[in-house]
Amino acid sequence: MDSSKEKFNKAFDYHKKGDLDNAEELYSQILEEDENNAEVWNLLGMIHLQKFRLGKAEECIQKAISITPEPYFYECLAKVYLEMEDSEKAIALYKGLLEIYPDNFNYTFNLASAYKVKNDTEDAIKCYKKAIELNPKNPDTYFNLGLIYDNIEQPQNSIEYYKDAIKLNPNDMETRYFTALSYFKNRDYGHGLPFFESRLCRQTAIVTQANTYPHLFREKPVWQGEKVKDKTIYTYYEAGFGDVLMFSRYLPLLQERCKKVIFKPQLPLVELFEYNFPDMEIIRFFKQEQDMKFDYHIPILSLPYALGLNEDNMFVGKSGYLKADPEITARYKTEYFNNNKFKIGIKWRGNTHYEMDRVIDIKSFIKLFELPNTQFYSFQTFEGAEDLNEIINDYNIVDIGKTVKNFADTAGALDNLDLVICNDTSLAHLAGAMHKPCWILLPYLYNWRWHLDLTKCDWYDTVKLYRQKQRGDWDEIFDRMYVDLQKIL
Repeated sequence: MDSSKEKFNKAFDYHKKGDLDNAEELYSQILEEDENNAEVWNLLGMIHLQKFRLGKAEECIQKAISITPEPYFYECLAKVYLEMEDSEKAIALYKGLLEIYPDNFNYTFNLASAYKVKNDTEDAIKCYKKAIELNPKNPDTYFNLGLIYDNIEQPQNSIEYYKDAIKLNPNDMETRYFTALSYFKNRDYGHGLPFFESRLCRQTAIVTQANTYPHLFREKPVWQGEKVKDKTIYTYYEAGFGDVLMFSRYLPLLQERCKKVIFKPQLPLVELFEYNFPDMEIIRFFKQEQDMKFDYHIPILSLPYALGLNEDNMFVGKSGYLKADPEITARYKTEYFNNNKFKIGIKWRGNTHYEMDRVIDIKSFIKLFELPNTQFYSFQTFEGAEDLNEIINDYNIVDIGKTVKNFADTAGALDNLDLVICNDTSLAHLAGAMHKPCWILLPYLYNWRWHLDLTKCDWYDTVKLYRQKQRGDWDEIFDRMYVDLQKIL
């Protein structure tokens, strides 16, 4: 066998197995021997793409095209441009391919995806619908259409396309989860909650607990709403702090159903829940398995489903269900809040691992700082706390974030405020749960829990919602808030 053929086969095998370094080395050797091998130039370009060396990927694939203008090479180059976020070039390439192959499903689907990246909703929908005509058996097309309709606030259309995707792929947990979110945004919890059981954080929470209590989790079932008047139920955290604070409203309902509740929140929430639920066993650290006694277990975000709730009875606790420890409140008042000014707490960043759209530039608050008779307090902790250094020398901002050890401290400090202004983060849920006035700043593409009607908040009576009118534009929101704050002051 020819050595170059052997080398290519070996390189391609490495590539398929994900051994990119060895594949890259062999492809490079082949090109040293034959610099006009278009296929290898393209494959080398795809390796650079996989390693996010986008400039090199573009260079290699363009070299392949200059040797042999194969349609597949153009398709690969379009993928590079999509990674570069240059949707215009990608669209031009796919349009060119479709002029030659007008009924090609892959090119049509990829053109739709390029329009989606560009936020060209109308053309993306047209192309995805054309892709369905060409291949009605591809679940990804229906899923992407569902996403687009959700983004343009047409959740009912989203649901229909998600359901079509589920018919083709019934075990697709991601699509089932997104179906739940569309139902929720449409304020339809009766239909949405069963789909919500497919969420990834539920599986992760159960696996985490099963690793801690392997024998118990083999023996004890997940609670599905059975009669448990004489039973003990173990419920535990999942997702973020805000989710646990929001769904803790259902713990009293669970207590009414069973003999005893054992609850494991994240460690920073323990003191807050110990104070608010003194009759409940709150676990600080994991117990030894032989010391744990329960009959059923359930992750906390599954409580409304197991309790049989729907949109008519989901929103318990709207007028507050958590309180601060008065001793902590008094300590914070003495040290930081003993003044007659209008006291406003702010936070501008949450967990950026999930969503950068919710991050606000701290300098956006500056206009508010100039309002008379106000005192601002930063509640930012951990990631983003360093942003305060940009302005603290120019404005009188009290850094509360550096004083809190846990959410019991945060609640005590928050209890002294007249108003909270923050992004969609755990502080907002704590303020709402404590029945404190709170203005939540939402990105243009906002979370399902705030529903379609943003003139009110279904979860908390004291929360007011401000949404971006254009993606990324926080300034317009702060202009509106400035006017509203002036009216209050």
